[in-house]
Amino acid sequence: MRNLNSAGQPAWQSNPIFEFFASLKLAVVLLAVLIVAAIAGTIYESSFDAKVARAYVYGASWFNIWLVLLGANLTVSALSRWPWRKHHLAFLITHLGIITLLIGSLIGRIWGVEGTITLFKGEQPINRLLVDQRQLRVHDIDGIVKGFPVEFLHHPPSPQHPRGLGLLASGARLQIVDYAPAIEGKLNPNPLEDGGAPALHFTISTAMMNQHLESWLLADDSQHGNFSMGLANIEFKRGTAPTSTSASTATSTRLGEATAGQAITNQEVEMEESIFAFSRAPDEQIGRVAKGGSTGAKVRLLPPTSGNKGEVAISLGEKEARFDVAANLGREIGIDGTPFTLKIHDYWPDFRIENGKPGSLSDQPNNPAVLVTIRGRGVPTAALPDSHGIGKQTTATGGPPAMPAPGEEASNHLTLFSADDGTISYELVSRKNGTSTGKIETNKPLPTGWADWQLIVDKTMPHASAWMDFRPLKSDQAATTSPDLPEGVRIRVQQNGQILEQWVPAGWQIAVPTSSEATMVAYGWKIISLPIALELLDFEVKRNEGSDSPAGFKSTLRISTADGETTTGACWMNNPFSYPGEWWHTWTGLTYKISQASWNPENLGQSTVQILRDPGWLLKWIGSLLVVIGVFMMFYLQPYRKQTEGEPIMPSARHQEKETVRGEAVAETTR
Repeated sequence: MRNLNSAGQPAWQSNPIFEFFASLKLAVVLLAVLIVAAIAGTIYESSFDAKVARAYVYGASWFNIWLVLLGANLTVSALSRWPWRKHHLAFLITHLGIITLLIGSLIGRIWGVEGTITLFKGEQPINRLLVDQRQLRVHDIDGIVKGFPVEFLHHPPSPQHPRGLGLLASGARLQIVDYAPAIEGKLNPNPLEDGGAPALHFTISTAMMNQHLESWLLADDSQHGNFSMGLANIEFKRGTAPTSTSASTATSTRLGEATAGQAITNQEVEMEESIFAFSRAPDEQIGRVAKGGSTGAKVRLLPPTSGNKGEVAISLGEKEARFDVAANLGREIGIDGTPFTLKIHDYWPDFRIENGKPGSLSDQPNNPAVLVTIRGRGVPTAALPDSHGIGKQTTATGGPPAMPAPGEEASNHLTLFSADDGTISYELVSRKNGTSTGKIETNKPLPTGWADWQLIVDKTMPHASAWMDFRPLKSDQAATTSPDLPEGVRIRVQQNGQILEQWVPAGWQIAVPTSSEATMVAYGWKIISLPIALELLDFEVKRNEGSDSPAGFKSTLRISTADGETTTGACWMNNPFSYPGEWWHTWTGLTYKISQASWNPENLGQSTVQILRDPGWLLKWIGSLLVVIGVFMMFYLQPYRKQTEGEPIMPSARHQEKETVRGEAVAETTR
């Protein structure tokens, strides 16, 4: 009787803590909260993305604690039936299945691996897996690369509430003091006494588009030596511009070649021409011929009135038609009296060119512009080739630059040169003025001939090194700029009473000066080095019959290990393959499952695959199977249903009296 209480139970079952964890009320509360959390997680994932759901629900610390409490409740509830009898078997199997399932999930969450690798055909094998988690990586002066998780979906750091990351090997203290969803980087070169490369700063502006651009350029620098406006390119090199005679000769040669290759025909052909028109510059338009030749159309955008978007006026020979922009946006309509149709593709109330792409700065009609496409069968109009030797692109006025075709360089080009004595010269190619050369004086405007754009060089450096200044963009600015701008964090380094703060954009590595040498800091996706490396051998795209739409795509990969073992496999949508491929590796989850994730239609030598390794996979399946078996036994096998027909989890007072009598009888019998 030493181990039994008055109710015939082991004494440890009467402990208040044991009774609390074994109670049915606790189980109901735990399950109810988990159900609500699962619903909230599903809503978060569908409304935002999986990262938000993971941050607030599935990956949150409270969710892990709740799962541990559920496991404890299930374990103690099973122990409350001790000593176990035959009719407890279904109950115990069900609880064991749920506990096994929770353990498998915990193992997968801790030791599992999931991420993507982007591969390029012909490149060396890669083993760096990108995980969908942000990380700050610090390459310290002691040679150790340290990774700090930096997810800021909620409670981002601020100067008043920084996130401390500890001490570096140099003794400096590292903190994250701010976060921005969009970071803009601008070249701001540092002057040098000797070496480096020449640098210059220019501004280029237009009154017609009400736009002002500025930038630094480094001579002969692949990253910082070019400036693209979409309609035109600006380049900076060492040396001097070619003489005017040679430039004119080259221009005449190109014009002659273009004219010789542009035979004028009176035959009707299929034509397609896209034209930009501006309300503030009714005599200016930008056109690009996509097929056949120029239609000879004159397009004007009439100013908006009474809050509308204005009208497009089309002149084709002696025929003129007008179309309301708002009523016909996106529609293809016929032009009366002509064989052509008109489609208004887009409308910008406040036209700007940002990062080489057209956009609108606001919803106010400050600088209305429209893009139309004219299609039909007719005789192309005779047009002189442009001064850059490309006869297929024409404009009605010859002034504005033509929009380049996808993948083509802009036909308008300005090359700036820096001589050894600091003289700045130029070679300018424009549709309006042809090719010209000369010298540029500081702060003196240079008309480019690209509509009314004018360029001014206002600063020069004979010797400079590249340095980038980063600044965060406000939410309204980020909405109107390129969506490719990276996010970033602002770090603070404190050492010897000095404080240095620097923005670190995603995908960049910044050198931070510390006492002995610079410390390299990078911000981006978490990187995991795998024990296997992948190489893309081939990438195939199957097309639907009679169209260019893809029916499927397949990657053929070579897997290699550090021991020199190699194997080849292929994956396509919904058809992954595993490495190692032995059955016992697959069934235990000790394998890497490789699936086709995405592809790049513009580069068929590129493929992105997903890699998943879940060492808790087998326990999850075993747990799920045990739950099914246990529930089936409880509901459908009579010998195992007695326990569910009224036996409480903890004995009631009346039941305790019966158990006490039964226990005393058993004790008398066994004396």
